[in-house]
Amino acid sequence: MGFMSLLLVASMPIVQVLLIGVIGAFLASGYSNVLTVSARRDMNKVVFTVFTPSLMFASLAKTVTLSDVISWWFMPVNIGITFLVGGALGWIVCKILKPPPHFRGLIISFCSAGNLGNLLLIIVPAVCDEDGSPFGEDRSRCRSRALSYSSLSMALGGLFIWTHTYSLMQKSGKLYHKMQSKSIQCPADSDEEHLAELKADGEAAAGADEEAPLPASATPDEHKDGNQISAPLLLSCESDVADKGCWTNLKETLHQVVEELTAPPTISAIIGFVVGLVPWLKSLVIGDGAPLKVVQDSLQLMGNGTIPCITLILGGNLTQGLRKSVLKRAVIVAIVCIRYVVMPVVGIAVVHAARGVGFLPHDPLYRYVLMMQFALPPAMNIGTMAQLFDVAQEECSVIFLWTYLVAAVALTTWSTVFMSILS
Repeated sequence: MGFMSLLLVASMPIVQVLLIGVIGAFLASGYSNVLTVSARRDMNKVVFTVFTPSLMFASLAKTVTLSDVISWWFMPVNIGITFLVGGALGWIVCKILKPPPHFRGLIISFCSAGNLGNLLLIIVPAVCDEDGSPFGEDRSRCRSRALSYSSLSMALGGLFIWTHTYSLMQKSGKLYHKMQSKSIQCPADSDEEHLAELKADGEAAAGADEEAPLPASATPDEHKDGNQISAPLLLSCESDVADKGCWTNLKETLHQVVEELTAPPTISAIIGFVVGLVPWLKSLVIGDGAPLKVVQDSLQLMGNGTIPCITLILGGNLTQGLRKSVLKRAVIVAIVCIRYVVMPVVGIAVVHAARGVGFLPHDPLYRYVLMMQFALPPAMNIGTMAQLFDVAQEECSVIFLWTYLVAAVALTTWSTVFMSILS
């Protein structure tokens, strides 16, 4: 398969996302004013509670079987590695560049959560249709396996995204609104060492004020007000990093886990797995003669609206992001480098090592999908969560703009490298 044909296959999904995003930007602009801020927020709630759960259930219940789960057991491990490595790299970026506290969850999310769903559903089957594909001459069989691998990837990725990434974005939203309610923003590098230095400086200043007489131009009220300016900032920042105790932390962790497991996408994914793995349940909803086939068809119909809605919201948020984003350019460059340089290299090493110890089946298409999971752009569901929790929406849209522009070239390049390794 030539480079130009692969370029067309890999770039078409990205071009589609950009075109729909442009429509969303126009609808949110002053020329149309259809996708207002409140409209995008309400639309996001529908995506979160209806469209995404429908898509995940319909995909899982239809494609997953017990034999697939047994033979493809390394795929959830592989996806977990992408989140682990990407999250660690995002944490390092936060430590080095020191962004504001409520941006840190967003950065880690962009570095760890890839678009494991719709892009693979389009790219991988399209590769099977190309002449000279290294994945076999039987295009129909290759396409069927590609759809199964991609659907399982989407479902498993959704579980990780709606637990791990959802938790990060939720914490960022809570921190942002807490800071807004206090009208105080802690320093970007508000770690314990910095807070200790700030506290020491405050104590030294207080001691100096006690020893020195008040200037003639300063009144006691002014001196009192001056001391009160720095106190709330110090106390607020200290309270955010203070040790709450093991029991309190345990209760908060358990509450967070329960909250994540009861999110609509997570519940639908679990139910979809159960229906797909239990033959008699699957026969009720899947198949031409299934008595509840209309349920599956209805859920599939609603699930088809997930990707267009998310992309329209992304384009609508972009109109704000270009004007108001305060995110450093170095952060965007770091995210692009992690997603398109470091992660694909790690993916090649992980898949090669797993193949060497016999963890993977002999199907090269399966290994291709595992490698592609490391080279994908960020998950668009991050934008849904940013809208849902009302945090960093402008910064989110700007990061999406640059990562998806670069993805047109990066996906093509790494797809070519992966196929040359497997052929």
